[in-house]
Amino acid sequence: QADAVRVYVNSSSENLRYPVLFVVRQQKGVLSWQVPLIFRGLYQRTYNYQEVSRTLCPSEPTPETRPSDQIIFVDVASMAPFNIAYELLVTRLENFQLETNKAFNFTASPSQPQYFLYRFPQDVDSVIINVVSDAAYPCSVVSVQDIVCPVYDLDHNVEFNGVYQSMTKQAAITVQRKDFPGEQFFVVFVIKPEDYACGGSVPSSIHGNVNRTWNLQRTKNLQVKIVPSIKKSVYVQAMFFSFLSFLSFYLGSVVVAFVHYISTEVKLSVPLGSVSLAGSGMMTSSHPISASTPEGSSYGAIDESSSSGGRQLSSPERRPPAGSDTDSSVEEESDFDTMPEIESDKNIIRTKVFLYLSDLSRKDRRIVSKKYKIYFWNIITIAVFYALPVIQLVITYQTVVNVTGNQDICYYNFLCAHPLGVLSAFNNILSNMGHMMLGFLFLLIVLRRDILHRRAMEMKDIYTLDYGIPKHFGLFYAMGIALMMEGVLSACYHVCPNYSNFQFDTSFMYMIAGLCMLKLYQTRHPDINASAYSAYASFAVVISLAVLGVVFGKNDMWFWVVFSMIHVLASLALSTQIYYMGRFKIGECYLGIFRRAVMVLYTDCIQQCSRPMYMDRMVLLIVGNLVNWSFAIFGLVYRPRDFASYLLGIFICNLLLYLAFYIIMKLRSSEKLLPIPMFCIVATAVVWAAALYFFFQTLSSWEETPAESREKNRPCILLGFFDDHDVWHFLSAAALFFSFLVLLTLDDDLDTVRRDKIPVF
Repeated sequence: QADAVRVYVNSSSENLRYPVLFVVRQQKGVLSWQVPLIFRGLYQRTYNYQEVSRTLCPSEPTPETRPSDQIIFVDVASMAPFNIAYELLVTRLENFQLETNKAFNFTASPSQPQYFLYRFPQDVDSVIINVVSDAAYPCSVVSVQDIVCPVYDLDHNVEFNGVYQSMTKQAAITVQRKDFPGEQFFVVFVIKPEDYACGGSVPSSIHGNVNRTWNLQRTKNLQVKIVPSIKKSVYVQAMFFSFLSFLSFYLGSVVVAFVHYISTEVKLSVPLGSVSLAGSGMMTSSHPISASTPEGSSYGAIDESSSSGGRQLSSPERRPPAGSDTDSSVEEESDFDTMPEIESDKNIIRTKVFLYLSDLSRKDRRIVSKKYKIYFWNIITIAVFYALPVIQLVITYQTVVNVTGNQDICYYNFLCAHPLGVLSAFNNILSNMGHMMLGFLFLLIVLRRDILHRRAMEMKDIYTLDYGIPKHFGLFYAMGIALMMEGVLSACYHVCPNYSNFQFDTSFMYMIAGLCMLKLYQTRHPDINASAYSAYASFAVVISLAVLGVVFGKNDMWFWVVFSMIHVLASLALSTQIYYMGRFKIGECYLGIFRRAVMVLYTDCIQQCSRPMYMDRMVLLIVGNLVNWSFAIFGLVYRPRDFASYLLGIFICNLLLYLAFYIIMKLRSSEKLLPIPMFCIVATAVVWAAALYFFFQTLSSWEETPAESREKNRPCILLGFFDDHDVWHFLSAAALFFSFLVLLTLDDDLDTVRRDKIPVF
């Protein structure tokens, strides 16, 4: 049991010109202070204390002294020309050494700091120092310092050595044996003279012009308890759990692929007169469209004999030579678009009231497929250029934390932050493994579908037969890369989560939401979807707005006014494009777009009040605009500090709205949901619901001060290693994976339906 001595001094003098000086000389150090003791705050404010109590650095026993003896010299001096009364009291501390798993209560104040000794037990390699208090204020600092004299235990020097955190009601510091060669350390508790560092206000007793305060009562009751942290075996178990959990998705995918292979072999054994390859998109029969088709119309069917110049428009694709489905740079997207007669046909077709998929899949498949593959190659380039500086920045953040010891830089859940190597919270990084593993699995699933489709095309020679949704996989590949990059950048963010780098965690979420909407639209509008360059340029604008929101969104009203106007105008412009033209063009600016919006309003709401020309699209766009305008009004009124999450919420709500509309319209058109997409839809809903439950279990918040954020910290809930936010990482990765599978398999039932029987909505 270590011994320590505490010196208490008190002086009634308030003369700041002639303070009483106390100097304590010990075996290996000198400690000095003055009474009145002066602390300085913001704006030249001073806080003076006439009572001071300090713990002396414990001395090591020498051969000339017994272990319990300490030789101490206390010198008292003052330059005052008159006598000054003072009181000095030296006492021996009975509970200087803290014990494992045993709580200890004490009090501290700015002029009476406390520190205690802790020694690692033989079988413990890591401990967590838990400090709690019933009162949030006064603001305090908890520091862990090596056994070096003097101990830095005052407000102006506590940050000079060791690891430290600011604290209101709760603090937690993980300490490893390897960081202290002597296998022991000091735990220091300092009360700050002001509360601004913890988010508090100026004390009420000094409001006004008074800049000097005497003996302000700032005593805080604290409880400290040191508990062993997890062992190395728990790290191994957590890594195996993470890997095996997502490996099960690979095994499930193999099982599904095997069942599909067996079923395909069975179908191949059936006589060709009844059925052929389901996966290749061929069948002799087709499913009629009912229910939603208006009386007397064929829902957009084009009369086989009616076209400009007498040409047949229903199946304009030409059959290319076998094996010519390549990425040759000879064919360009503009091969068709620059031909005047094709432009005329497009305008005729796309302004019809009812459309079939055959009307919007007229371009050469090779050119369209090549156009969508640009999404894949561009997102790889974007990922590399975006990720490299991010990784460099977070490494710098982590280095600064390790070198300075300032744990207020990063907003961890300190009650469940398990270090490994130079990383302070390895568990938050490991839990992002799911995004990378499932993103790679999705790429493999898409690659398999792509290969099977190519083989079916070559074997069955069905280029001239219009069956099913056109198979373009470029956007799916881009979605897989985006999911993997979300895992990488989320892991980077959690190296040192804070206000400045939160955009790293959300940037690719914007891209995932945008790519999903583009893919959903591209399914039945393959010829008129946005180009990769326009789409990524739009994503760049969104991320730029996110950065501006982080910088200006906290207090500047002008930013919210401008952003809300941009949001509403963009919604109107996009709605007009989709409704009136039947197109989805990103990046083009039409000068007459708002004049066209007025024409739409006049035509559909004044001339034809009973029924708009495009009823289904009108309903979708009205609901969509109401949702987006509600977001704009909410942002303008409440101005949420977390602008990145607010912007992400806009994207996700629009995606969910469009997906719901798509599924409803699919069912209205008498189309089916096969077992696999139905399972994926149910799994997506269930897993997202569970994931969001854990997402809203707030464990930290960089919208507040570090000390206030730590009040939300909670212990681990899974394997003693992962917290609620880690479970959110696991579940959100699975939810995104199932969401992607929904988009991939949603229209598999149409593989045996002719395109001139598939409605466009």
